Amino acid sequence: MKQILYIAHGGGPMPLLGDKSHEQMNQALREAAQTMPKPKAILVISAHWETDVPHVTTATKPELIYDYYGFPPESYSIQYPAAGEPELAAQVLGAITGAGIEAVGDPKRGFDHGMFIPLKLMYPEADIPCVQLSLMNNLDAAAHIQLGQALQALDYDNLLIIGSGFSFHNMKAFFSPGDHQADSKNAAFQAWLELVCSDTELTEAERRRMLSNWAEAPHARFCHPREEHLLPLQVCYGAAGRACDKATTVYALNKESRMFYWQI
Repeated sequence: MKQILYIAHGGGPMPLLGDKSHEQMNQALREAAQTMPKPKAILVISAHWETDVPHVTTATKPELIYDYYGFPPESYSIQYPAAGEPELAAQVLGAITGAGIEAVGDPKRGFDHGMFIPLKLMYPEADIPCVQLSLMNNLDAAAHIQLGQALQALDYDNLLIIGSGFSFHNMKAFFSPGDHQADSKNAAFQAWLELVCSDTELTEAERRRMLSNWAEAPHARFCHPREEHLLPLQVCYGAAGRACDKATTVYALNKESRMFYWQI
C-alpha cells in the first residue's frame, strides 16, 4: 500500500511558532496524520530542494537544514531527529533510473524545512524514517509528472509519499491582508486545481495535460509567479496516476490552499 499526500507546509518555521494564521493548516496536517494508517517510511518531495537531475538523500542520520532567514533564535534550534532510510533511497533511485531518468544519491544532503516543519506537526515523535527527493531545476511540470510515474515502481510496503509545497505561493500577496482581488484570483485557481485533481469524469490524458499546462489555468501565474511550490503536486499525481480520493481546503498566512490525498 502507498499513501500519497500533497500538503501546504506554510511559511518557514511559522507553523511551529504559534502564528495564528497557521492554526487551521496545522490542525489539518495533524488530522491527516491521525486518519491515515501510520507509515513504515516517508518519502518527501520538498519545494525547497532543486537540482539539475533528481537527487535522493541516502544518509542514515541526515542533519536538519534551517533554510529560512530572519526568524527568532528558537527557529534555528528546532529538532526533528528522524532517521534516514537507505533501503528506500536505493529503491527510489532504482525506480527513477529504471524509468530512463538520470538520478543521483546524495549522502551529505540533510532535511530541509519543507520536510521537518510539517512532519513535526504530523508525526512529532520523529520515529518514522524519511528520505527526500529533489525537484528538477528545469521546473517542467510534465517532467515532474514523469518523475512521479517512475515512483509507481516502488515496492515498499506501507509507504507515505508527501509532496510538500503550497498551492498558493505569491509572497507579495501573503503580506497584503485584506486584498479581496487577490483572494478572488486565488479562489478561482484553487477551484480549478481541485476540479483537475478530483474530477473522475476526466480521462487521465486530460488530467495530465491540464496539470502539465497548469499555467493556462485562471490566474495561475498570479498564484505561482514561480512554480516550485506547485510541482510537488505534479510528482504526487504522477505517482498516483488517477484522481485523488480526497481534497481538503486549508488556510495559511490568511490564504486559501488545497491538500490532496490518494491511497493506492
